[in-house]
Amino acid sequence: MTNGGEVAHGYPHLGTVRAAITALYRRLSPEGIRSYAPSVAPADVAFSDLDDLHLGTQRVAHALVQQLRLPDARMIVSFREMDQAASVELAAGPEYFIELNNRFRTHRRDIGAALAHEITHVLLHRLGLGFPGTHDNEILTDTATTYLGAGWLLLDAYREDRDSSQKLGYLTPEEFGYVLAKRAMVFDEDPRIWFTSPQGYTSYTKGRAQALRDEQQPPLTTAGWTGRHRYAKDRRYALDHLGGGHTPSHPGGPAADPPGDLSAPYSFERQPDGPRVSFPCPTCLQRIRVPIRGRVRARCGLCRTVLDCDT
Repeated sequence: MTNGGEVAHGYPHLGTVRAAITALYRRLSPEGIRSYAPSVAPADVAFSDLDDLHLGTQRVAHALVQQLRLPDARMIVSFREMDQAASVELAAGPEYFIELNNRFRTHRRDIGAALAHEITHVLLHRLGLGFPGTHDNEILTDTATTYLGAGWLLLDAYREDRDSSQKLGYLTPEEFGYVLAKRAMVFDEDPRIWFTSPQGYTSYTKGRAQALRDEQQPPLTTAGWTGRHRYAKDRRYALDHLGGGHTPSHPGGPAADPPGDLSAPYSFERQPDGPRVSFPCPTCLQRIRVPIRGRVRARCGLCRTVLDCDT
């Protein structure tokens, strides 16, 4: 787990983040995802300067083990000088060894954030869930930590002023906010009351706005006038240019999408039973295909969210 350096902003990893949410639903199922309610409570991971360092660390680790549904996993936590913020030794268990950077001896309020990321590594290891490549796997870990109810700690650990900055994890602050907002919509939570970091609060607000845009993209009926108008224009173009056979879709738009519009969140294809539009489910981000026939209701086959569409 990394820390420090110049803080990047925006959504450079959004594609991997969305793939990570889909992967969680595929591995855990919708019922499994909802078993991670509610999020870990601030009181359960609070760490006072008056608390004993090692006893307090074990108490917080135990709370996070419970949040991440690892009841038979024991975390042995130690502190040492190291370049990164924290690391974990992944083995068969049930004992796992976590090392935290020595600076957390005096920055105890962020011990929960560092532990949350490392304990999620243990969870994903046990689930057999991973992405190719170290960097993408770390993005998966941050996303899983947040979506399963412990990652608000990572966003709350983000602080920045004129002279210094701190951010834990691999997602940008806005990406943490995005994932946290996606969780909040499913679990009907409001994490804003948990933040002690003003920068974390602001980043959540920005990420939430991005997450809300997922809920307002055509062909969903919640799309605004501009989106519906663009969709109608793109649909006309696609229907005019789709050939008689199958035209495969892919992220960024199929061959039948209008020239230059490679960022469309939907794509069109010809099927034997008629043209279809595919788009990402706003909940689990798996792509859904529905017939182009006006108003339809679609149920996502992965998360089972029911969506009202105007195709």
